[in-house]
Amino acid sequence: MLLQSKLKISIHLLFARHIPVAKFRNCTKEGLIFQSVSNNVYENLAVEDWIHDCMNLEERNILFLWRNLPSVVIGRHQNPWKECNLHLMREKGISLARRRSGGGTVYHDLGNINLTFFTSKKRYNRMENLNLVIRALKTLQPNLDVHATERYDILLDKTFKISGTAAKLGRTVAYHHCTLLSNADRSLLPSVLQSPFQGIQSNATPSVPALVKNLTESDSSLTCEAIMDVVASEYAAQYGFTPHVNLVDPNDESVFPGICQKKGELCTWEWIYGKTPKFGVKTSFQMFYNQSVLDVKLSIDIKNGYIETCFIDLPNYWLPQELCNEMQSSLVGSKFCPSETAFIISTLLRTCPENEDIHNKGNMLCEKLLSIM
Repeated sequence: MLLQSKLKISIHLLFARHIPVAKFRNCTKEGLIFQSVSNNVYENLAVEDWIHDCMNLEERNILFLWRNLPSVVIGRHQNPWKECNLHLMREKGISLARRRSGGGTVYHDLGNINLTFFTSKKRYNRMENLNLVIRALKTLQPNLDVHATERYDILLDKTFKISGTAAKLGRTVAYHHCTLLSNADRSLLPSVLQSPFQGIQSNATPSVPALVKNLTESDSSLTCEAIMDVVASEYAAQYGFTPHVNLVDPNDESVFPGICQKKGELCTWEWIYGKTPKFGVKTSFQMFYNQSVLDVKLSIDIKNGYIETCFIDLPNYWLPQELCNEMQSSLVGSKFCPSETAFIISTLLRTCPENEDIHNKGNMLCEKLLSIM
């Protein structure tokens, strides 16, 4: 009965209201809680950037709550070809985004809560934030076995990761954001967050695999809505202000002046793929044609997402050396992506004489190249 009464009071206090964020820009006295009405990963990441860049965080704390439609979010210094299954993501319509903070790759959907804690740099404290989340979860379920680790993860039952952490530290301000698995689609996680590509040589920051579990698997009452309410209540209590959740629309330029430009930057190929640290692909594969087997070696260097060098080692009798050389030189300077590679090779093959055998072999080679992108 005591727990039910506490929850009723919390839900009663946490009524949501639309309030222009811009009016708080110069206010330094009270903490704020925002919740996005959008489920678009690029729009919500843009809100993070806007708050970090445009709001006064010197003496005020802000909590931002947000959820996304299915998407994979990589860290600032990660390689998407090494971190996730891009082919499956394209097939399933799962978005890929690169955030401004470091850390590892995470899968988002509407069963995954994102919490961003904004402060001044001098008051930045990730463990304090995680302990706040743990207290909130124990308010809902006192017997829940959850604790924070030295890596700033939150484990359930000492085994299953339910929250991962990343952060961005500016000159005077900082934010720490973490995920919280309530009821995410775990059937997709193993396949989406596992790269099928072989032969990638990269110094990009790798993710650390972990066993995961949804909170609703331990207690069905631990829904996203209930968790967000109680986290907001605990946050307001910690920083001593009235717990109001302010609904914000990331598309509203009157509230977030300039945010559309920030979103646009996060959506670009140059940001999502082009910010990948320089890497190489060295692999080999076989092609089967007219009852013969051909061994092919491939070596590609990629810088800023563009092919810097390309070497395809195959016998002269299979494809004319002149055509192979032209294919290699045409790919240099192009994006390391399926659509651009397919366009370049198909255009090149159209310039060849009418030779069905060469066209078939060229298309087979193209398919192999696309399979590593």
